[in-house]
Amino acid sequence: MATKKKQRKTEDENREFKVEWTESFAFIQNLNGLPTCLICMEKLSHNKKSNLERHFAIKHMSFSEKYPVGDAGKKAVEELQKSQEKTSSVFNHWMQSSNYVNFAKELFRDFRNKADILKKIKELPLSAKTVKVRTGKMSSNITNQQVEDLKLVSALSIAVDESCDINDTAQVSLFVRFISTTGPKEELLGLLPLKGQTRGEDIANAVIQCIEKYHIQLDKIVSISTDGAKSMTGIRKGFVAIMKEKINHEILTYHCIIHQEALCAQTFPVEMCKVMELVIKIINSIIAKALNHRQFKEFLVEMESEYADLLLHNKVRWLSRGNVLKRFASLVTEIKAFFVEKGVHYPELTDHQWIQKLYFMVDVTSHLNQLNRKLQGKGNTISSMLEEVISFENKLSVFAQDFERETLIHFPSLLKHRQEENNSDIDICYFKTTLLNMREAFLKRFHEFRNSKATLAFVKKPLDSAVKRLNFSPFNIDIGNFEMQLLDLKNKELWSSKFERLCADIEILEKNKCELSSQHKWSAFKELEKEDMLIFNAWNSIPDSYNQLKKLAFAVLSFFGSTYLCEQSFSSMNLIKSKLRSRLIDENLESCLKLKTTTYKPDLLKLSKEMQSHCSH
Repeated sequence: MATKKKQRKTEDENREFKVEWTESFAFIQNLNGLPTCLICMEKLSHNKKSNLERHFAIKHMSFSEKYPVGDAGKKAVEELQKSQEKTSSVFNHWMQSSNYVNFAKELFRDFRNKADILKKIKELPLSAKTVKVRTGKMSSNITNQQVEDLKLVSALSIAVDESCDINDTAQVSLFVRFISTTGPKEELLGLLPLKGQTRGEDIANAVIQCIEKYHIQLDKIVSISTDGAKSMTGIRKGFVAIMKEKINHEILTYHCIIHQEALCAQTFPVEMCKVMELVIKIINSIIAKALNHRQFKEFLVEMESEYADLLLHNKVRWLSRGNVLKRFASLVTEIKAFFVEKGVHYPELTDHQWIQKLYFMVDVTSHLNQLNRKLQGKGNTISSMLEEVISFENKLSVFAQDFERETLIHFPSLLKHRQEENNSDIDICYFKTTLLNMREAFLKRFHEFRNSKATLAFVKKPLDSAVKRLNFSPFNIDIGNFEMQLLDLKNKELWSSKFERLCADIEILEKNKCELSSQHKWSAFKELEKEDMLIFNAWNSIPDSYNQLKKLAFAVLSFFGSTYLCEQSFSSMNLIKSKLRSRLIDENLESCLKLKTTTYKPDLLKLSKEMQSHCSH
């Protein structure tokens, strides 16, 4: 039987790359000893002349026609070789330096549309690990900047609130407010996870551990703001009570002014609360089913309604209730007609008393929303927020008088309804009592703010201040020197005039706010100069010989009036750690949130010098 002849493999032929192939076919030898095309950079697996010749003839016919064999072809191949060597050199340099942008500029210098090429390279996504590492580095750099500034200040305030993330892990948001050399700062110091219980002592231990980790003295804390929950304000084991035991001086504590305002707004009678419940039920019955919802929107188009759809109520959002009621009241005629076509009957929609309560709630929640918007945002001082609350208390008295006179000037929705119903009777006594009860709720709250009114007003009007009305206990101030410095300030026109100009600047700011609020341009508030920054600039221009006055002013200016920033951070937290990124660990969540909320900028130049371009280097 004949034996099968063993075939010889190409690798066994020991073929070598020949130098003349470079000029003939535009190929060079790579590091593995195999041919690489200079035109398209394709690598061939064998040093076989026929393979090179076939590749050159089929794929680069235009090149062979443009540069025939001879001097022209030789010169073109030499240019290709130089370009390839240059690219290799730049690439090696880039690998050593990790300077991506410079590498791109060198690599594509002779190409057209360089801007597009560079833009595309910059848009290339980094790996998940690289993003994680760099986010952590930037967050650490920002924390170092925060801590350096905190160690220099004599007083700081904290705002603390607790909420759960998507995985039901309790997260404590710890914000600090202080006066740096550049102005007031409100910074997230830490997002503290609580793996077990969320008692006051658990929150206190987490906060104290965080502050001590950065070697910040607890005695610098002069004020604490919370949401007023039992775990925060418990007499013996609440967070505030434990912090008072740890700090060696008196501290001022505040229940978030926005939260208290929201609690006062919940004093509506049971009948009005049921109005809101029914409104939500009706909205849900329309929007919850896709077919119903589509038909309702088409119905609104046919009716040429002012709005194209209803709004959903969201308990988390402060302004949701008023907006939902306003939209519902505007479409109540269309809603009744829609239900008639559907054969669905809600007797309340035709009940005169129920409709009156609906329009009353629309107007009252509109006033409450205006107050709420004024209390929100950065840069508000506590004294200004307290003035807004006291002003609204007095407005409630005027609203009650409006019902006594039966003019309904401040209740346009209810007035319009009465006119449409041919001046039908309004239950004056019922609505007046509701407003007075709400005013009583406002008067019973905000005691901690009212008691500190004179101290809080000092930062804006020190010339009107009396030493005996100020509270010095948390601030470690030499009262004798303070009294002499205040007397001197009042009698020096050069320095006292600065606070007269400050009042004028704040007056202009408030005028701009009023104009924007009347036009409902609430987002434009962000573009205005901040009140606390105006106050800081005035005090910062005063010489250090008035150090006791400045010490009190900067300490009071550091107070938190609300936990607004904590609530805002939880909204950002839920966007960062969502259902799609539910496995994000606590450390990385804190890093992302700090970058989202901070006013500091990471020192990228310093960080880039500290990082290596590649782990192998």
